[in-house]
Amino acid sequence: MLPLLLVSMDVSVLYFAIPQISADLEPTGTQQLWIFDMYAFVLAGLLMTMGSLGDRIGRRRLLLVGAAAFGAASLVAAYADSAETLIAARAVLGIGGATLMPSTLAIIRTLFTDRAQRSKAIGLWSGVMTAGVALGSVMSGVLVEHFWWGSVFLVNLPAMVLLLILGPILLPESKNPAPGRFDLLSVPLSLAAVLPVIYGLKEIPSEGWNVRYVMSVTVGLLFAALFVHRQRTIESPMIPPSLFRGRGFAPAVSLNLLSSFGMMGSALFTTQYLQSVLGKSSMEAALWGLLPTVLVGVAAPVAAQLVQRGVNRAYVVSGGFVLAACGYGMLTAAGTDSLWLVLAGAGVIAAGIVTVMSQMMDLALGTVPVEKAGTASSVLETGAEFGGALGMALLGSIGTAVYRHDIPDAAPAAAHETLGAALAVAPQLPGRAGDALVSAAREAFTSGMQAAAVAGALLLLGAAVLAAVTLRQVRVRESESAEPEKVCV
Repeated sequence: MLPLLLVSMDVSVLYFAIPQISADLEPTGTQQLWIFDMYAFVLAGLLMTMGSLGDRIGRRRLLLVGAAAFGAASLVAAYADSAETLIAARAVLGIGGATLMPSTLAIIRTLFTDRAQRSKAIGLWSGVMTAGVALGSVMSGVLVEHFWWGSVFLVNLPAMVLLLILGPILLPESKNPAPGRFDLLSVPLSLAAVLPVIYGLKEIPSEGWNVRYVMSVTVGLLFAALFVHRQRTIESPMIPPSLFRGRGFAPAVSLNLLSSFGMMGSALFTTQYLQSVLGKSSMEAALWGLLPTVLVGVAAPVAAQLVQRGVNRAYVVSGGFVLAACGYGMLTAAGTDSLWLVLAGAGVIAAGIVTVMSQMMDLALGTVPVEKAGTASSVLETGAEFGGALGMALLGSIGTAVYRHDIPDAAPAAAHETLGAALAVAPQLPGRAGDALVSAAREAFTSGMQAAAVAGALLLLGAAVLAAVTLRQVRVRESESAEPEKVCV
């Protein structure tokens, strides 16, 4: 749990540090974007490579190497004296994160041979990952308020040192005994497939369906086709196609992608709603944003208990999707002063989505051979990255389209782009015109959130039906042994 918590926190730990970094290092606009995004891009692009590498050299070894790299990069980032150094350190942090995430999940697969225990462990894994993103922004605010911006990186060091000390003692080594030759060409192909798609999808909500971003997604999909072709034709593929022939793995990856779609699509709106519609400060928004994660700690264990007591996993997963759809339904009723309704809706969405995620991870890992656990974990997590980016792109585009339709024609041109731009230009208008623009922009954004919530609810209801159909006959063995039982006489 230690590396997983820190890796997920690093996604959001710069939320409050960016203003101080900008004042200290004076990055250009492009450099500031890369300081923020480099970590997530590198992590997403290298997940499949690192998952496959862990199966070959050992998951514990890769975990410890990644922890050392993560700690060293955190130290460099904390004392970076230029934007270029910080960007490079964030890239190394992404590399370290890509080694840690699939390794933690693969080690859980080898540690817990009993299905009931593994299901509980994966439920905890899912909760920690989700809570870490919310906790990262709050910790960033607290540290930046009392220390300098580099402290948000130094917090990683004690945990990584502890992992490096205890990991060799407490964690068993495991790897594929016959992995085959590592295909180096698959590494750049996987990067070329993942990064352009993630980049294009993440830019579309704010910039619209610009030709540049559509081309980026298209190029990524072309490389994805080349990557798949190579995996199907070479003797030792990075991602064995046989994984997807196993009953349950392909549905688990697809449904996990859809759950990530729902999670990130809602987060895009609720975060902006708290700050720009309700007028909360960044710190206040982060603290309020912790409340929905309370339900996360309950959802996954309850789902695991239901499955263990004989409830068909298909119905549990379908119920999770329906629950998340109900959360989106609550957002459709939100007005411009609906703090508790929006928080409750976000909490219900999170509970439903974590229910699905924990069960899909358990299913995916339980239906693949233990020697391919790292590869399977990386595919699952890469799919989640795609789903999150797709949710932000599609639901964000719906919200933006409705916002631009509802904003008054007489509003300044900048106000037609985003709510943030409208709030920035409003103080420059004479008399009551500024207040009228703020009110209209907040109403338009809320209408956009309602429309996106309708789309999100419909998609998740469709996912519930898909889960009921595809998972009904899927079964996972109750227990297994990684090695013959040793008997002492």
